[in-house]
Amino acid sequence: MAYDDLKEFHGDTYRGMAVGGQHAWIYPNGLWREEKVAPDRWDFTFVSMKERERSAPVGSGVPVGTQYHWYILAHQRVRKIDADSYTTFMSGVKYKIAHKKPYWRKWSSECPDQPSEREKLIAILQAAIDEVHNGESSSTERVASGLLPELHLLEHGDGEDDHGRGKRDEDACGREGREVRPISR
Repeated sequence: MAYDDLKEFHGDTYRGMAVGGQHAWIYPNGLWREEKVAPDRWDFTFVSMKERERSAPVGSGVPVGTQYHWYILAHQRVRKIDADSYTTFMSGVKYKIAHKKPYWRKWSSECPDQPSEREKLIAILQAAIDEVHNGESSSTERVASGLLPELHLLEHGDGEDDHGRGKRDEDACGREGREVRPISR
């Protein structure tokens, strides 16, 4: 089935990549900037060129110059491995909010027969709240829990803090306990 062929999913029609299709992207030289704006909140931006892991099939996809507005909900799990490095794993979902073909004057969300960006965002967030409230485990949490053991393969921590001192042992709630010294080799 071609990219622009009309497709159906749960009674709705759409064009584009078929449901179940997959991409793998590489983000070389990505720059993540963040600012702490509250005790448990950071605002961030991420800028990078996004490249396919493998070349696209000839004649597939949208015209060059097409733009997308995605909304991403994700879990980011990190582990500090030295003073300046963390292993990072992120899993989540991304939703298409709108798109704009190169010859269009407006975004798809500005068309009279389409929901606005705000309406789409509210629907996405309400569905996410309902999922959490109902105790449903998202597919991204299942994927994350299955892949987290792979993070240890990227680690090379040595049992010392950033200043060469032994780390303090803490219980699951962050209360300090005994000092844990690295094993001498």
